Amino acid sequence: MTLRSHKLLFFSLFSILLLATLPACSGQTEHQLTMMPLDLLPAEMQSAPVSVQQAYQFAAVNPDILQQIPCYCGCGAMGHTSNYSCYVQSVDTNGTITFDNHALGCSICVDITQDVMRLQQEGKGTQEIRTYIDSTYSQYGPSNMP
Repeated sequence: MTLRSHKLLFFSLFSILLLATLPACSGQTEHQLTMMPLDLLPAEMQSAPVSVQQAYQFAAVNPDILQQIPCYCGCGAMGHTSNYSCYVQSVDTNGTITFDNHALGCSICVDITQDVMRLQQEGKGTQEIRTYIDSTYSQYGPSNMP
């Protein structure tokens, strides 16, 4: 290997290490989200826009947080009791999910879920996320939660 090759290799490795440590140096910690694999969603969700796919993928495996987050699209009249209800109609005793198609056509539901995902990645807790969702989306309609 030539001296030039060694310098290029060193610079490349140094750059990779520097980029890998930037979030830690900036004080930002990004939390990994748990998502259902896309191929496990029904066909209509798989062919939806990416933001909708991601919202369904997140909702399917994160009931613990989304059941604590309201929706403000007016879906309470449909019997929805949280943002989770916009995506999941039921889960049977074997864990099989029956999806709700509502969020396929509702940008408010998806926007709320996308905000929950972003805030959770930023390390925000459930109550802080709920406060943000309430203050941001209450202008669109009544909450489907008390």
